[in-house]
Amino acid sequence: MIARLFTFFVLLFSLAGCSDPLYTNIDNTKLQSLMADGVPVYDIRRAEEWQKSGVIKGSRLLTFIDRRGETPRSFLPTFSKQIGKNDPVILICRSGNRSSILAEHLMEKMGYTMVYNVENGIIPWIKEKKPLQKP
Repeated sequence: MIARLFTFFVLLFSLAGCSDPLYTNIDNTKLQSLMADGVPVYDIRRAEEWQKSGVIKGSRLLTFIDRRGETPRSFLPTFSKQIGKNDPVILICRSGNRSSILAEHLMEKMGYTMVYNVENGIIPWIKEKKPLQKP
């Protein structure tokens, strides 16, 4: 009996990690389409990253994780003032990792309903030589 319960819980927890995220992963084509529709893009990288590579024109710059690996205290209050829970928003970082963490948090813990994550971050945008500007 205990072995069956253990097996059940192992299976349950392993399947929990397989579910699709609540947010929507997008590529550069969808990113451009959403931007053309006026959906705001939040570049959540750090200032030195913006300086190094440039940013997508019109992006809002708001650091999510600082050099110490912490979220600045002002991040969520600032973000929440600018984006309503039912407003669409696009998140982008360097490779899509930080933005996916934030997208998941916004959807699952804070009640946001339309969060788009640029799945592979700004790296493909740069590789495709799409326009960038200095922050």
